[in-house]
Amino acid sequence: MSFVTTQDGVEIFFKDWGPKSAQPLVFHHGWPLTADDWDNQLLFFLAKGYRVIAHDRRGHGRSSQVWDGHDMDHYAADTTAVVEHLDLRNAVHIGHSTGGGQVAHYVARYGQPQGRVAKAVLMSAVPPLMLKTASNPGGLPIEVFDGLRKALADNRSQFYWDLPAGPFYGFNREGAKVSEPVINNWWRQGMMGGAKAHYDGIKAFSETDFTDDLRLIEVPTFVMHGDDDQIVPIGAAALLSSKLLKNGTLKVYEKFPHGMATTHADIVNADLLAFITG
Repeated sequence: MSFVTTQDGVEIFFKDWGPKSAQPLVFHHGWPLTADDWDNQLLFFLAKGYRVIAHDRRGHGRSSQVWDGHDMDHYAADTTAVVEHLDLRNAVHIGHSTGGGQVAHYVARYGQPQGRVAKAVLMSAVPPLMLKTASNPGGLPIEVFDGLRKALADNRSQFYWDLPAGPFYGFNREGAKVSEPVINNWWRQGMMGGAKAHYDGIKAFSETDFTDDLRLIEVPTFVMHGDDDQIVPIGAAALLSSKLLKNGTLKVYEKFPHGMATTHADIVNADLLAFITG
């Protein structure tokens, strides 16, 4: 397996598939998952001739289960460690959910200033801010995230079954075609990671304000969001992010859930390809 060691000694696992001369596409996973969550997209774009890269966030999957550094500043720094180790240039960074926040923070802080980023994608992503505040009345109250922390601490295994079996993929909707293998794969990825990293990660994805990052991003950015996202409500996320971006394009997907890259991979992959080649 391939790893890079960060400046603070954390081993970050990554996949790097495809010709080294091809344009790199870098995929950033959501909480509390792993690079495996992008397997469909990795295989699709590999077949199209791209170089595809995905890493496990610190504390997640096969990366070091360190007890600290589970915040967006470290996530972005870990990303640049992978990018610089592989010397990726002209890259497209694609982030889902928490990974979308990681993309915004990385592109604004590192990728764009270094001239390494061509485009970015925010899919079902948490920016600009999930938490409800006086200046962000459309966000979710802190009690929602306290509830997530309690469920994780009380019975992480059960919590990691209930979330994908319910709102994450929209399997709780009437008439939904429930996939037990998809639920099992979500649970498998979640249980690979560390409880402390996942607990702290809730604060990272819910309380980080990405407004300044979004305003700094100048590369073309594709904002993709389902209007039936029960995890990251579109009104508190994509609709606001697209207005803050200098060069953003918003596409709203009718009745798509939070985990749309899995449930509607054919449509998502086609739209990603069109954006990347456009």
